[in-house]
Amino acid sequence: MEFVEYPDVEAMMIGLAGVLASQLRQHLSTQDTVSFAVPGGTTPGPIFDSLCAVDIDWDRVHVMLTDERWVPEDSARSNTRLLRQRLLVGRAAQAKYVPLYSDHATPEDGLPGLAAQLETHLPVSVMLLGMGADMHTASIFPGADRLHDALHGDDVLVPMRAPGAPEPRVTLSAGVLAGAMERHIVIIGTEKREALERARTLTPDEAPVAAILKGTKVHWAES
Repeated sequence: MEFVEYPDVEAMMIGLAGVLASQLRQHLSTQDTVSFAVPGGTTPGPIFDSLCAVDIDWDRVHVMLTDERWVPEDSARSNTRLLRQRLLVGRAAQAKYVPLYSDHATPEDGLPGLAAQLETHLPVSVMLLGMGADMHTASIFPGADRLHDALHGDDVLVPMRAPGAPEPRVTLSAGVLAGAMERHIVIIGTEKREALERARTLTPDEAPVAAILKGTKVHWAES
């Protein structure tokens, strides 16, 4: 794991957007298409705001989420909605979106088709992840119903239900996360830095993010 500290959040968001753009360009120089996996939530929004204006061959970039809530795209809880508002706009509107949600009643019903489509874009070229204070990443939560499958199974996508999560989710498995060619985690604040340090001493079953820390660059700012 490599730890990068920034003077403030704004500097981190701008700097990290530049790093991601540079890595996407590098992979585009040697591949016909590249895959770019990103988290939902509010933290990466400023990164997306910078990235969407970057002049790269977005029409050769396949964008996907690291996890998604099983809700329609017009829901305020949808990570896809966030991407369409803040990343898949401007120059990045030309990118191809790889969905993690389908119009089925449950994640289990939609999983086969979604997984088959996703597999054609693996391994992920460039990946950005977040981490919760509970040491989850993507939707691989401590205490979740399919935690063992997500950490140790062979599936690329795993349906997930977790305490405190109001709706079912679908998440890239730890194997897919760890297989990304370039991998970054972005965190803000003292609480999450302390959680990161705890995760380094725990097993993935106790701290799911521990499954992907090796070879990952963690970007942190206090505020």
